[in-house]
Formats: sequence, structure tokens, C-alpha cells
Amino acid sequence: MRRALAVGASAVVLLLGVAAPGATAADGAAGPQGPERHSAGQNSAGENAAGQRSAEQRSAGQRSPGQKIADALRRSPVYVDPSLATAVDSAQQRKLVDQIRQTRLPIRVVLVPLVEGDSWGGKPEQLAEVVHDRMGGGPSILITLGDSSDDIAAREWPSGAHQAFHAAAAVYFQDDMKGAGPAGRIARAISIIKAGNGDEVYKKATAGLGSPTPGPDKAAAGQRSPLIRILSLVVGPLLLVAAAGLLLRRRARLRDLSTPFALPRSVFAAAREADEAGLRERADEEVVRLAEEARAAQGDPTAVTRALDAYAAAGTVLDRARGTADLAGVFALIAEGRAALSTTPVTLPLCFFHPLHGPAVRRIPWRPLGRREQLRVAACEVCLRAVRGRRAPEVLTDRLEGRPVPYFEVPAEDSLWAATGYGSLLSGDGDSLASRVQRGDFTRTVK
Repeated sequence: MRRALAVGASAVVLLLGVAAPGATAADGAAGPQGPERHSAGQNSAGENAAGQRSAEQRSAGQRSPGQKIADALRRSPVYVDPSLATAVDSAQQRKLVDQIRQTRLPIRVVLVPLVEGDSWGGKPEQLAEVVHDRMGGGPSILITLGDSSDDIAAREWPSGAHQAFHAAAAVYFQDDMKGAGPAGRIARAISIIKAGNGDEVYKKATAGLGSPTPGPDKAAAGQRSPLIRILSLVVGPLLLVAAAGLLLRRRARLRDLSTPFALPRSVFAAAREADEAGLRERADEEVVRLAEEARAAQGDPTAVTRALDAYAAAGTVLDRARGTADLAGVFALIAEGRAALSTTPVTLPLCFFHPLHGPAVRRIPWRPLGRREQLRVAACEVCLRAVRGRRAPEVLTDRLEGRPVPYFEVPAEDSLWAATGYGSLLSGDGDSLASRVQRGDFTRTVK
């Protein structure tokens, strides 16, 4: 579908001889300063410019959504998905571009619809992290749509430098912004970011949220019926216990996710139970988290570089993952990156038999069925007990000639995971999953 649209667009350019303005109307508002715009302006009627754009459109279909947005932001600080073009029209986009340039701050606006199951898992923070990474990192402020339909969000690097997070959050609570539309709310947030007083504005906007609203008749409060009082005495403690339970669960989950440089076992438990879409979403979350940990890490620069290499490789695999076997490879790369950052030696990869079982506990001798050679593979506790009990362990499957088979039965030349056992079969001496992805061992198997 994308390729058909690209070909159709290039045909229109060839017929009309008009240079395409870019992903959004805001791109055109960026002005003719760039060399690409200058060339397009002088050759708008020429076949060379049209052919160049046709090639760009064909290659655009091979880029990830995050990369497409990052490329558009290099031309203009405002990117609006075509589906939102009526909500933020061309004139409004140009005004935002002008306002951003007047601030002289690295502000970028990315307006794409956020829904559960999309490339960002419906989460504005994941969208911001991916786009920031695809743009090469560095100081930046990214404004996106928020979690609700009338909300916006902002992330900035370094965090808190311009109080952008609270600047965007404050707009939601300002009475004069009700019904202002996304362009109006973003313009207000940009003004607050420029002033640099987002924390103060947010505090003021939310000052009255915790104040009790007086009832019309205070005397009536003391005249409740005995039944209501009894229910309050019975239900109140139950609600308190339930609330305490939810709080403890939430704190446990936060402790689990905040453990430095460790992939919690709950991640693998959730991954095993998820379908492919859920597994992809969880992998995306963990890739973003690895990037944050690597950038915040202090210590051996070589280790940080290895972690960033693993992060980049995980992003490559995630963008082109064809199924569960490839998504398991994303988790293996994440584990490799976190192992590089760990202060304690991590010598074992994920479980050879089923990487979604989690980290291995020991290497064991194992001979594949029908083969003479014996391998030493890393196994988790469950698979270790199965092999010692002469039972077949649970294995991850892949597809070979249209049928499911144990992933390690796929020819090694057709599967990076069969060739490496998700890390168990690496040769050592600098060999890693990340280095193999970097040299093309994964992409050459993608058909």
C-alpha cells in the first residue's frame, strides 16, 4: 500500500512538474534556506528533481516510523501526521514554526495519533524517546500529544533544563485553554518553555485541585441515616485494605522496573503470556529503557559503548522483526546491553531452549536430536531440570517451509538465532549478538 502511494505520488510529480513540499505543510513553512529546498525551487519543473523525490519516496517505505519522523524534523521543527492535518492546519503549523524559531530553543513538535498497539504502544514518552534517538540525541525538547484527547506532553534532554514537562502539563489545567485545540495548547506550552517557569506555572494551575468544595448545607452532613453510617463502617475498612494492596503491588512493580541494569523476571513472564503484538510492545518498552540506562550510566566508556551498540542492534531487529523468534532476539540483545552495564560479571546469556524463560543459570552439555556433536548451552532452571530428568525442555519455535519447528533446526545461514542460540553459541573473544547484527547477519536473513 505504501509503495503504491509512493509510486502514485511520484507520477503526479512527473506529470505536473511540481516539487513535493514534504511530510507536512509545516515543512514548507521552514523556508527556502536549506539546500534541498533551494534545489527543488530551481528545478521544480525538471525531471531530475522529480526523479530524485521518487527515489526518496521509494526508500521512505523501508524506514521505520521513528526514522521517518526524525527525517521530517530535520526539515521543519513541526511534524503533523496527515490524519491530524485538519486538527492542525497549514496556517497553524506555520505559526508554530515561527514561534519555535523565535525561542531559539531546540523545540520540536510531533503530532501523531497515539493508540494502543501502535509503534509507540500508545505512550507519548515512548514516541519521544524513539524520535529523540533517531535524531541522534543531544539537547532537545519534544512536544507530543498526551495520554488524553485534550492533553499534550513534553520531554526534554537534559531533563528539567527548561522545565518543559511541567510547562506542557500546566496547560491542561488552565481554564482559558479548555477547547483551545492542539495548536493553541502547544503554542501556550512553547511560551511557558521560553519563559522557563514551567514549575511555577504548573504549581499555580494545580493549586486549587486539592481544596475541598463546600457543600450547599453543612448541617446535612451530620444528619445521615444510620444505614449509611453502618455501611461506611463496614465498607470503609475494606476499601482501605484494597487500596493498600494496590499500592503495595504498584510499589513492587516500580521496584522491579527500577532495578539497575537487570531485566526483571516479570518481564519474561509477561512476554511469555503475551501474543505477538503484546510481545512487540513490551520489547519496544525495554529497548527505550536500555537507551535511558546507557545514557545515564557512569563508568567504563567501553562498557557504555557496548550497551549502546546492543541498543542500536535491538532497534534494528525490532524494526524488522517477523515474528516471535525475532522479538525474542530483541530481548537477548537487551540482556546483552544490560550485562555490559552491570557492575557484577554476567557470563550467561538467556536460556538457549526458550529465551523468554529468562536468564540462564548454568551451561549444560546437550546433543540435538539426530546429531552426533554435543553442545554446551546455557539453560534456565526449568529447562535444566527437564534435561536432567531426560525430558524434552520447552523450546521456542520458528517457521521453516511454512511449518513450526524448534528455532535451532532452521539452517544457520537463514537464522541469526539458530546460528548463535541467542548467545549460547557465540565464540567469545569479542563475538556478540550486537556485532553480528551490525555486520548484517540479521538483515541478510530477512526476506
